[in-house]
Amino acid sequence: MRIPVDTSTSRRFTPPSTTLSPGKMSEPLALPGAEHSGALPGKLRSADRSMVEVLADHPGELVRTDSPNFLCSVLPTHWRCNKTLPIAFKVVALGDVPDGTLVTVMAGNDENYSAELRNATAAMKNQVARFNDLRFVGRSGRGKSFTLTITVFTNPPQVATYHRAIKITVDGPREPRRHRQKIDEQTKPGSLSFSERLSELEQLRRTAMRVSPHHPAPTPNPRASLNHSTAFNPQPQSQIQGKYPKSSPCSPASIPAA
Repeated sequence: MRIPVDTSTSRRFTPPSTTLSPGKMSEPLALPGAEHSGALPGKLRSADRSMVEVLADHPGELVRTDSPNFLCSVLPTHWRCNKTLPIAFKVVALGDVPDGTLVTVMAGNDENYSAELRNATAAMKNQVARFNDLRFVGRSGRGKSFTLTITVFTNPPQVATYHRAIKITVDGPREPRRHRQKIDEQTKPGSLSFSERLSELEQLRRTAMRVSPHHPAPTPNPRASLNHSTAFNPQPQSQIQGKYPKSSPCSPASIPAA
């Protein structure tokens, strides 16, 4: 069955694209902030240049974090727990951070997720937050290092991370046992090294070779030996003769021979 359609009441749909003129279709859409898009790469290049300049001004003192806005001090790879660091720990801001902004440091890893720290809060001053006597009390574990999380309480807060920053143990870094033994031998007063003992033995051997059958030692003077008392002759002969005069009947000359 066919239903008749009234053509007078039907409406024809017109696509919206046909309502736009060809001139408007060819015009590009204006993006927000497009007028400042050319200045953005220049700002990024200036930020990178300032980071390079700061690192060049402080060689070996600062290290990059995972945030492009902050640098921090280089920490020793291994340190003893609850011991003052060799240098004060600093956080340097490359952007504009108001003075007095609080900066905190946290340390952790997969074994100790929140290590105990002391003096871990500082205030920003002239784009630098200096931590006075920052100490790591918690231990990082055997063969593991801490990762530092630096939080700058701006609005909104900013976070920077320093991976594999420092290893903390009870004893701290220790020298190898062989190296310590060598140092102890050098510091002992009057101790002789192996080479010095060999040289002394060599000198003794040379002196013994000098007094050999090819070079006999000088014989002692018998007259000189008479003047010295021995176990068999407690008194020298000259002393015995001096006790008795020649005319004395007790002298050896006055005793008749048997």
